[in-house]
Amino acid sequence: HKIGEVHDGAAHMDYLAEEQEHGITITSAVTKAPWKDHVLQIVDTPGHVDFTIEVERSMRVLDGCVIVLDGVRGVEPQTETVWRQRCRFGLPTLFFVNKMDRPGADFDHVLASIRRRLKAEPVPVTVPVPERQAVVHLIDRTLLRFEGDQGEHVVASPCPEPIWQGVAQYREALLLAAAEVDDALADRVLGGEDIEPAALWPALRRGTLAGRFFPCFGGSALRNQGVQPLLDGVVALLPAPLDRPPATAHRPDGSDELVAIGDDGPLAALVFKIQLWEGRRHAFARVYRSTLKAGDPVAFVTADGRVVQEHVARLFEVDAGKKTRVDAAGPGQIALLAGLRFATTGDTLCHPGHLLSLERIEVRAPVISRAIEPASGTDEDKWLEVLDKIQQEDPTLRVEEDKDTGQRLLRGMGELHLQIVLERIEREFGIHVRSGEPAVAVRETVSGTGAGEALFNPPRPPDRKLPELKARVAVRVEAGTRGSGVRVRCQPAVTPAGHELTPAQFAAVEQGVRFALGSGPETGAPLEDIGLEVTEVELFGTASTNDALGAAASRAVQRAVESAGSLVLHPIMAVDVVCPEENLGAVLGDLQARQALIKDTETWGDTVTITCEVALGRLLGYATVLRSLSKGRGQFSMIFDRFDVG
Repeated sequence: HKIGEVHDGAAHMDYLAEEQEHGITITSAVTKAPWKDHVLQIVDTPGHVDFTIEVERSMRVLDGCVIVLDGVRGVEPQTETVWRQRCRFGLPTLFFVNKMDRPGADFDHVLASIRRRLKAEPVPVTVPVPERQAVVHLIDRTLLRFEGDQGEHVVASPCPEPIWQGVAQYREALLLAAAEVDDALADRVLGGEDIEPAALWPALRRGTLAGRFFPCFGGSALRNQGVQPLLDGVVALLPAPLDRPPATAHRPDGSDELVAIGDDGPLAALVFKIQLWEGRRHAFARVYRSTLKAGDPVAFVTADGRVVQEHVARLFEVDAGKKTRVDAAGPGQIALLAGLRFATTGDTLCHPGHLLSLERIEVRAPVISRAIEPASGTDEDKWLEVLDKIQQEDPTLRVEEDKDTGQRLLRGMGELHLQIVLERIEREFGIHVRSGEPAVAVRETVSGTGAGEALFNPPRPPDRKLPELKARVAVRVEAGTRGSGVRVRCQPAVTPAGHELTPAQFAAVEQGVRFALGSGPETGAPLEDIGLEVTEVELFGTASTNDALGAAASRAVQRAVESAGSLVLHPIMAVDVVCPEENLGAVLGDLQARQALIKDTETWGDTVTITCEVALGRLLGYATVLRSLSKGRGQFSMIFDRFDVG
């Protein structure tokens, strides 16, 4: 195997043409790696925030993770996003502090940024000594040197005393962390005893699996320095599939069932990614229970509640961009499945006689869009088929029609996200796409409290063939806090007295409310951060049909929102800008001109990191401006934070 750099497009796991051209990881890639009598299933995920769905759906099926940090920059905004995803799934985690051979790299600075920004306790296990192309292993008290063309030969020797004196405080921190989870070990540590590795590893494993602390390893991946002890740490500290707690699945009757990884029980496998492979639809799935074989029938419940049955035609083992056919996939394994036409991300494949639904994968709403149209001469059916395929593959992509212009809009998570999608459409499907300038997706909310009511009673046609429609609905709206979403309370007083809404009428009122909340009065964007209560419904006998109730509810919501006053909310991004200290004034001046809220500046060496919040619309094209202001040395990263008044 050769070692290649991501930004040169030479990394083994970055097999897409777009990844090699842009020098970044775009899609998650799967492989297997044998290591000391163990087999590691590895999913390499992107770091760029535009492709965060790849991290989200991969973490959903993994048992543990290794978060790679830059030895110079430490924790970045996208690191915080990944950390929140890790917390949601409760994954035991190791840190690898990479690029420690670069000028300006500082192990202590990175550890401090983990404590400050992630509120986590890092515990060093290996400390890099880049001037010797080595790391100090704190558990074994050895100096590990990496020799050979690719650092493949690990030479261990007792750590020289001068070097050990410089890292002794890390060993002390490791012992104290281990003592926190092992009372017997605590007595020995407090007694000043020298603790042997055989006693330290189990204590570190318990603390890691419990999420009490997070072991840290240092090195340089490109030169293969520190990677081997990291792999030892993965085997020793992260959980095997059988160590993870059972997953909770939901049966169609509403009851729950615990699904433990193993052979006991009928099939349960989670589809976590759809991918077009050589033009054909494939599904990545992790088997939780039983064994999945080629030709097996499977059934699943879709997101809208339908039950679908299909057959798995073929199974493959995957190594990045290569696939090898296999006969079966057992518990804990990740496999590539062919032949599934309808299964999509988040569906649980089951035995047809035992339906289950594991927790689905959360998908964020798009924040940016571009108008798109195919080059002249493109068949409309083929164009629609291509758009459908890319949406199946990437749940964060949406293709919608602009109600005002009739144009098709491609919505996604950022400028780079949309650019990569358009390049893939041209390369994989041979369709040249014309696109407009990026436009930021907005939301609307209300600025205060308002009430509205509507009597829906359209005039009947002269021939009287259509029945009369009549219903009245009253609602009240109020502004919510930022990030509170949409809260709807539908427990209205019903008149005439003594009447009650049937389940169908209740659903019609709720549907009418939801429809009206999907389009605000200012821009037609969906409403956010709003509380709504349906206060009253008046029925008029048979004239109060479901359609009449839904229409009255929609109009009442529109009037209530207008009376409360509407506000346009823009996507606000949390941004880190890194630039040379000599360019700080120019960069800060430009950010202030973009109405950025500067939250912090941190100087490290001759570079400065600016932490701020900026509306996404004011950051379009910012990369080019920053390069100009910093003579090509500046860079920035951002993550979506919230919708707010921009």
